[in-house]
Amino acid sequence: MKIAIDCRMSGKSGIGAFFDGILPFIIDSGNEILLIGGKNTFSEKGNVNHLDCDIGTFSLKEMFAFPSELRKAINKCDLYFTPYCNIPNGIRIPVYSMIHDIVFLDVKGLSGKLGTFIRKIFYLRAIRKSKKIFTVSEFSKSRIIEKLHCKKPIDVVYGSVPKYISDYKKQDEKKDSSIIFIGNIKHHKGLQTLLPAFLNFRDEIRKEGGVEPKLLIVGSKDNFRTQDSTLDEYMKNSPENGIEFTGFLSDEKLLELLVKARLLVQPSLYEGFGMPPLQALFVGTRVLISDIPVFKEIYKDYPVNYFKVSDEADLKSQLSKIWKEDDTVPTFEKTYSFERCARLVLEGMTK
Repeated sequence: MKIAIDCRMSGKSGIGAFFDGILPFIIDSGNEILLIGGKNTFSEKGNVNHLDCDIGTFSLKEMFAFPSELRKAINKCDLYFTPYCNIPNGIRIPVYSMIHDIVFLDVKGLSGKLGTFIRKIFYLRAIRKSKKIFTVSEFSKSRIIEKLHCKKPIDVVYGSVPKYISDYKKQDEKKDSSIIFIGNIKHHKGLQTLLPAFLNFRDEIRKEGGVEPKLLIVGSKDNFRTQDSTLDEYMKNSPENGIEFTGFLSDEKLLELLVKARLLVQPSLYEGFGMPPLQALFVGTRVLISDIPVFKEIYKDYPVNYFKVSDEADLKSQLSKIWKEDDTVPTFEKTYSFERCARLVLEGMTK
């Protein structure tokens, strides 16, 4: 079996991190692999060939003028896999693509009417051109079927954590007084609930004479937009309020902060999978997450704590409760892995 794989998102966050997690296992499957774009990091593998490609994903050139030499090479393969819903024109072999979530269709105001319409066109185009769709949760599968009326087969393959997290060997690390949030700074990530809840919780700790907690937001402050004047004030006074926006972090630094944090809070209103809580659990940090359906699905067998989504008072209450408990994460079975994910993708393409 010869598989052509679109590698142009490799090295990027989000979908790129998911793809980089499964790619080594797909390459080690024994199939002949043709990598399109990305870095040629598997040149020593005898079953791998690599072709350079600087055509942007979702570009007009990708859709209407993809280079003929690349198309010819791809069409000599048995099938084509892309880790997202971008598919170059002129591919005649069976195509397998991924739709991780449809947040831009389900959550209003993320990209405007035109941006939402364009994204829907790309989703529908991917469904039309693909033999099968992969996604990362039963929740996402249900939304794809309902919102996009997908009749093609959809396989749920879940996801996992990056290698630098999965390889971490837990030590007797001393926890500090930090709470960590990881994610892009958009409305559906729930910061409008977390910030006031954290400040009320911090005031409570101060009045009790305890060490005041610090909130680390792993994301750029510059990208946060809100019409809520109260939240604007929180943002302006974030250093005085014990809130630190870290911006982009290296893997090493993120791992360090995750290990030291006493708690990770993920107050999302919507996710397709939601990896940060899994990252925290893998390195021994406790987790508090909103009770949205996808989190109930993904973390049903994991030692997490829930609060009512968008409920500031309940989030503050849960923070107070957990802060006074033992900060040790109970033993749990690691049911998610990129090796398993890659196996499910391969089985889905070849059976």
